[in-house]
Amino acid sequence: MGFRADVRAAAVTLLTDYKADANIALQIYPGRPRNIAPPTAFVDNIRETRVFTGPTLVQRTPTVEVIVLHGLFDSKDAVEQGDAFVDGFLAWVDDRYHAAGASTLVGVVSTEDVPNFVPDWLPPEQQRTYYATQIDLEGFATG
Repeated sequence: MGFRADVRAAAVTLLTDYKADANIALQIYPGRPRNIAPPTAFVDNIRETRVFTGPTLVQRTPTVEVIVLHGLFDSKDAVEQGDAFVDGFLAWVDDRYHAAGASTLVGVVSTEDVPNFVPDWLPPEQQRTYYATQIDLEGFATG
């Protein structure tokens, strides 16, 4: 696999392993799902910056945007579930910084609540408003 695929796979693995360790219900997808039943997490987007530090040396920094849907709208239960998930997941990832490969680093660089997330790729009759969190995982490799 290439580094981009490794970072996507690392995001899915980190979510999957955290789900098992924390013993929580969570559907996990490497891309946008066809059906949603919260709690659900998926890779929504990947963006990458490249910095040339020499004629043949490039620093690649992909950022994987993960969306975690906690529930419908920002109810007390969804908000509390979201807070607990983010706190636990951040600590989990901090201890697993080589998840994308031995010579790479990966970590959470930002989180943001998205209280009115609507999955616009679904047919209109399946679209609902969810309380979500966007978690940005950043990978780092030089080569």
